[in-house]
Amino acid sequence: MKLASWGLALVLCLTGLAPAKPVLDEHRLAATHFGGDAPWYEGNIPFFESADPKLDAVYYYRWQIFRAHQRDLGARGYISTEFLEDVSWQLSPYASLNDATGFHIYEGRWLRDRRYAGGYIDYMTSGGNDRHFSEYIADAVYARFLVDGDLAYAAGKLASLKKTYAEWDDHFDRSKGLYWVSPLLDATEYTIASIDATGGKDGFWGGDAFRPSINSFMFANATAISRLSALSGDAKTASDYTAKADDLRTHMLADLWNPGFEHFIDRFKVTNQYVKYWDPIRGRELVGYVPWAFGVVPSDRRYDAAWAYLLSPDGLAGPHGLRTVGPSYEYYMKQYRYDAATGLRECQWNGPVWPFQTTAVLAAMQNFLNDDNQKAVTRSDYMRLLRQYAALHYQGDRLDLEEDYDPATGKPIVGLPRSHHYFHSGFDDLVITGVAGIRPREDDVLEVHPLIPADANDPQALRFFALQGVPYHGHLVGVVFDADGKKYGLGAGLTVLVDGAVAAHSDTEKRLTIPLKRRAAAPVTPRVNLAMNLLPTGYPHGNASINADAATLYKALDGRVWFFPEMPHGWTTQGGEGEQWYAVDFGKPVAAQRAELAFFTDKARYAAPEHLRLQVLSGNRWRDVAQGKAVANGITSLSWKSVPAEQIRAVFTVPKGKVVRLVQFKVF
Repeated sequence: MKLASWGLALVLCLTGLAPAKPVLDEHRLAATHFGGDAPWYEGNIPFFESADPKLDAVYYYRWQIFRAHQRDLGARGYISTEFLEDVSWQLSPYASLNDATGFHIYEGRWLRDRRYAGGYIDYMTSGGNDRHFSEYIADAVYARFLVDGDLAYAAGKLASLKKTYAEWDDHFDRSKGLYWVSPLLDATEYTIASIDATGGKDGFWGGDAFRPSINSFMFANATAISRLSALSGDAKTASDYTAKADDLRTHMLADLWNPGFEHFIDRFKVTNQYVKYWDPIRGRELVGYVPWAFGVVPSDRRYDAAWAYLLSPDGLAGPHGLRTVGPSYEYYMKQYRYDAATGLRECQWNGPVWPFQTTAVLAAMQNFLNDDNQKAVTRSDYMRLLRQYAALHYQGDRLDLEEDYDPATGKPIVGLPRSHHYFHSGFDDLVITGVAGIRPREDDVLEVHPLIPADANDPQALRFFALQGVPYHGHLVGVVFDADGKKYGLGAGLTVLVDGAVAAHSDTEKRLTIPLKRRAAAPVTPRVNLAMNLLPTGYPHGNASINADAATLYKALDGRVWFFPEMPHGWTTQGGEGEQWYAVDFGKPVAAQRAELAFFTDKARYAAPEHLRLQVLSGNRWRDVAQGKAVANGITSLSWKSVPAEQIRAVFTVPKGKVVRLVQFKVF
């Protein structure tokens, strides 16, 4: 670490004795990127700015995706969903899918409001993890602990995490010391294993295989349980799970690493007329990099050769994204499955670009780049692939991430109504831990190692970036890089701030480690939405002056809030004019004192209501308790002195020639 001689004031800052002025105007950025919904983000997300405006735009859009996929379950707290609307294979009525949980928690761990990641972990460790798909939820719990430092909370989940780990024995082959799974239940249908197991005829079902993915997940889960147990003083459990992880690693390195391919590959679990048990699959897939994402692969140069295939245009490096299978595979990009309702192409993993696996590979590359001895991958490679991934979020000038993409064109393949703003991937975690380089740790140290090119002339270099307001071990951390020192006034190079004061500086983007004594994590304050109902039946239920069918009314009480025009949601006044109302019937008196209403608007058809007021029904009499101006594409919060109420309704005027869409009605 080097202290530059910039005068007494800066020396005081560098020694932590004087505060530095915030480099980012969070209020302005929130208003710019989130409009009427800015209050949810301000004081909650880490704010980011860089020399790449598209990277910035995708960063903020990804927080919108996170926000949109929060489902309020009332007394059970919040969970994250994978699809905005219901799909047939979800865990109903919650709309959860355990395969995406790891990404959700890795993203949500960076929020200051700990309800979102915490509520989701509570849900998944109390019955929500149905093991429908392979998963790494124990690892995600540990990863969240590395950020918030709340050991008591994370360790409190150990009993559930160990129970789930043991249940995966039904997918463990003791003779091989490895886990197996059907590619479909690894959330990756139509892989080499499943297609070849049908002789090239299909591949949706079947193809059971010992895969790098599920074994990496189970290695990470065992490691997480071991570390949390060790930190809690349970040496016996820590030792047992370390042994499980070590044994898995040994078998993966011995049996899933294919020296001929120089790649981690599947081996078949099944024998039929096309394939034979324990035979390796006949090609290299993107899933072969997952072991690096979870720390399975040791620092050993014999494994470095795998990365050349990732970066090769003849291998997995498509013009617009990372192919899931190389083009040399016989059934590369052959379309097998179509949606029955629309005739559009369905999901496959025989070549298309998937944000899901792209995220895992970029996380793997981060870990690999943090090995200072390797020479196979550069920071420029990382930034190029991250920017390529960011570009997939754009549909023309509109941000809308979908399920999978054609590597030759960068255009969405599936394009089904369910696909808009799809949340089975990560991005903001990659910016925070990769671009800005915050590497979460167990100990009382803040480590920062940005993965930006050192050469300012590199086309992937960033002249500047700033990350601000990152919650870490009870502090708020910032990372600023300024190539020439002219952008932020903190000097040329890398600056780390803790709680608003400069804690360290380097003239280059080299790795910094800063002693940082942890503080208690911010407490979680429960807020129970009394109006939530996961079903269109029972109480509470809605009623309205128009469009009062149960299926429509329910949409405004189902705990979901988003403002994406591609995915209309909620109850509307379509067909009605003048004064209208929407009521929540609790079926019994409740004590309430605040309501939050979300209204969607656009520049054409939908508008916020006028003359909004709230009424409560107590006995047989409606009476006004609050009024206010409706917020467009945000939350209108109204409060009143608590009174027992059997029903609460919003009464308002529909602007002439417009329709009001009530996205959600919450009551507290």
